[in-house]
Amino acid sequence: MMTDIVYWQAAAAFPILTALTLVPLFTMAAVLTVKPDYSLRLAFAGALLNVALSLYLLWAFDSEAPGIHLAESVDFLGLSYRVGVDGTNILFIPLAAILGLLALVYTLITRHRNDRLFVACLLAYQGILIGAFAALNVLQFWFWCLLELVPVVLLTVFAGTGKQRNRVVKAVLQYWLSGLAMSLAGFVILSFGLAENGMALSFDWLTLKHHNLAIPNETLIFILLFFGFAVRTPLFPFHAWLPLLAEHGTAASAAIFLHGLKLGIYAMIRFILPLVPGAAEQWAHFVVTLGLIGIFYGALLALMQINIRRLLAFAVISHTGMLAIGVFSFNDFALEGSILLSVAYGLATAGMLFSIGLIYERTRTSFLPRLGGLFETNTTIALLFLISALSTMVMPGTPGFDAAHLLIEGTIEEHGWLTAIAILLGNVLAAGFLLWAFQRLFIAHSRRKIQPYRSINHPIVKERIIALTICGLLIATGFYTTPWLKFIDQEASEIGEHYPKHHGHHMNVPHHE
Repeated sequence: MMTDIVYWQAAAAFPILTALTLVPLFTMAAVLTVKPDYSLRLAFAGALLNVALSLYLLWAFDSEAPGIHLAESVDFLGLSYRVGVDGTNILFIPLAAILGLLALVYTLITRHRNDRLFVACLLAYQGILIGAFAALNVLQFWFWCLLELVPVVLLTVFAGTGKQRNRVVKAVLQYWLSGLAMSLAGFVILSFGLAENGMALSFDWLTLKHHNLAIPNETLIFILLFFGFAVRTPLFPFHAWLPLLAEHGTAASAAIFLHGLKLGIYAMIRFILPLVPGAAEQWAHFVVTLGLIGIFYGALLALMQINIRRLLAFAVISHTGMLAIGVFSFNDFALEGSILLSVAYGLATAGMLFSIGLIYERTRTSFLPRLGGLFETNTTIALLFLISALSTMVMPGTPGFDAAHLLIEGTIEEHGWLTAIAILLGNVLAAGFLLWAFQRLFIAHSRRKIQPYRSINHPIVKERIIALTICGLLIATGFYTTPWLKFIDQEASEIGEHYPKHHGHHMNVPHHE
C-alpha cells in the first residue's frame, strides 16, 4: 500500500518544517555572538517566531487526508534530506516550540551564571527535537538523536544543581551511546536488507516502508531498534539514567528534555511498527510484559522517594510502560490513545517540573521532608502542580482522559481485561504518589523558613505566564479533544494496514466531544 505524499508547495508558502528546525538553530548561533545584554531578547524573538510557525503548521496540515503532508525532499552528493508530518508527529512539533518558549520565561526567574550558553543550549535542543520529529530519513533521524547529547551534556555540566553532575553525564553517555549504536546497527541492516533483494540502497523511510516484506533478518532488526528506542523512552529496565539526570539537572532544561523522551515512543511507532511489523507482533507479549513491570516498578519507587525530582522521574518510567503497551496493541484505539497521551504527559510533566523548579528557587531544596506549607505563599505554583498532576492521573477534563480511555479500549481488544486492569491499578498508584507529593509540598506544615527570591521584584508575572499557558492548554484540550484526535486519526488507521496478523481488523476511532 503506497503512502500519499503532499509536498509543501501545495499547502504552505514556504518549507515550514525546515524553517521550524533552522530558526532556533540560527537564533542559537546569534545568541552566542551578540552582546550578553541582547542574547535573551534575541532568544525570545526566535522562540516566539517558532511558536507562530508551529501554529501555521497546524493550520496548513490537512487532517482529513491520510499520508505525509508538507513534505520536503532534497538529494545532494548522495545524501537525502526528507521531512514531513502526519498524524504520528504533527502534535509533538508545536509542543516542542511552546515548551522551548516557556523554558526561556523560566530563565528570566532563575538567571543562571552562564546565561548565554544556557539559552543557546535550550534553543539548540528545541531545533534538534523538531528536526528529529520531522525526519523521514532513518539516518537523518539518528543524526539528530546523536546531536541531542550535546545540549543535554552542556546543560547538565554547566547549569545542573546537583553535586554529582560528572557521574550523571557518564551514565547518560553510557546508556544513550549504547542505544544509539544499537539503533544505527538496526537501520544499517534494514537498508542493506533491501540491497540484498536487488533494490537500491536507501535510508528513506517511505522506501523502506513500501518494501518491508523484502527485508530479511526482521527479528534482529527489531531487537536492535527496540533496544535503542527503549533506552531513549526510557522503558524498564533501560531507565537507570533518568532519575540521576532529573535529580542533578535543571528544571528548565528538564521540562523540554522530558518532552524529548517522547522521541522513544514516537520512534517505535514510526520506525518499528511499519518497517518490521511481523517481528513487532511476534515480540509484542515481551514488550507488554516489560511495560507492566515498568508501570508498577516506577509507581512503587516513586512512592518511596523523598526527592521530588526523582519522584517525577519514576512517574515518567511508570507512564512509559502504559504507552509501550498501547503502541504494541496493534489497533487504532490504542495507537491513537498512545500518541495523544504522550503529548498530554509531555505537557503535564513539564508543568510539574516548572513548579518544582520555582519551588527550588525559593527554598534551595528538592527534598520533600524539608518542604511544606507553600500553598498560601505560592498559590500559582501550587495550582500549576495540581492541574498538571491531575492531567497525569488522566482525570476527566484533561486531555489524558480521552487518550487513556482509547488506550484501555485498545488494550482490552488485544491483550484482554487483566492487562487493562493492571494499567488502571498503575494509574491509581500514580494518583496516590502525586497527590501525596502535593500534600507534602503545599499543605503539610513547613519545616523550614522559606527564603525570598534573590531578585528585587517577585517574579509573579513570569510565574503566571508559565502556569496560565500550561494549565490553559491542558484544560482547553481536555474539554475539547476532537480537533487533536482528528489530527491523529488518519495515520492510526493507515499504520494498521501494515500489521500482518491484524490486517483488516483495525477500526475507526470515534471522536469524543
